[in-house]
Amino acid sequence: MLQNSINQYSSEIESFSSTNPAEIEQFRIRFLGSKGIVKELFDAFREVSNEEKKTLGKVLNEFKQLAEAKYKAVFEHSNSLNTNSKPVNKLDLSLPGTGIDIGSRHPLALVRREIVEIFSKLGFTVSEGPEIEDDWHIFSALNFPEEHPARDMQDTFFIKKDAENGDIALRTHTSSVQVRLMEQGKPPFRAIMPGRVYRNEAISARAHCFFHQIEGLYVDEKVSFADLKQTLFYFVQELYGTGTKVRFRPSYFPFTEPSAEMDIECSICKGDGCQMCKGSGWVEILGCGMVDPNVLENCGIDSKKYSGFAFGMGIERIANLKYEIKDLRLFSENDVRFLKQYTSNLI
Repeated sequence: MLQNSINQYSSEIESFSSTNPAEIEQFRIRFLGSKGIVKELFDAFREVSNEEKKTLGKVLNEFKQLAEAKYKAVFEHSNSLNTNSKPVNKLDLSLPGTGIDIGSRHPLALVRREIVEIFSKLGFTVSEGPEIEDDWHIFSALNFPEEHPARDMQDTFFIKKDAENGDIALRTHTSSVQVRLMEQGKPPFRAIMPGRVYRNEAISARAHCFFHQIEGLYVDEKVSFADLKQTLFYFVQELYGTGTKVRFRPSYFPFTEPSAEMDIECSICKGDGCQMCKGSGWVEILGCGMVDPNVLENCGIDSKKYSGFAFGMGIERIANLKYEIKDLRLFSENDVRFLKQYTSNLI
């Protein structure tokens, strides 16, 4: 029975001839595939008697070699015919090359870099710190009272309680880096602190649960509010152009005294009133003030000898005005259509 099958399939193999790659592949699958005829015959060979195995074993191996040789012969013959029939492609150097998509920096990264470059001209260095902080560096050292609403879960993402350092949370401002800077060194300090911060807020066109800040600190002997005003005035003229109007309004922050908020004339409507400035013609861009003496003392600095000023701004707010972007959710949605608008800013 097995011998008859071998004879029948051998005749079929010997008569097979084709130059069609698809037919040759079908031949390989039918005879040499994992479920092909050769595999089936070898499986059937296990059932024959020991006396027949001595004769059929040699015949079956020769049958397998016949199928492999036939496949190799027709495959190589077909390849040679197809190769010779293909036209020779000549390279046309006059054709334009294939374009390559070039990436770009994120608009927030562009604004951050520009701000850093402006303050570097005034001698400010860049300092960075951890995004997960303890209560001391986020709140206590910065003069936040125990009952301050920023300490509530409605405003801050708390991670865990720590017996030694108090609550551990995602930082709500980069002012924590100011504390670390003052703790680890001695005045004078002149640095800016860019970074990402987190607050437990509902996401909307004007607010997000995470955003980016740049804060600044200058501590030395005889630093005055006049120094603060002149530094920020220079910053605004460099960022938004010479002649940009500025105003300071009294405000309150736990870590500065006196404190102020700085507004600039709306760069979109030029003071006429629009949706961005809510019809007032002015847009608040940062908070600032003289470093509270308690904060200096908390960081081991003699507040009778040294004074300083600090300021902080949201990079998203600056970018909104610079690029006239009305929905800050666009910054974190990674919409390629939005990001491609900044491909001209490659460096």
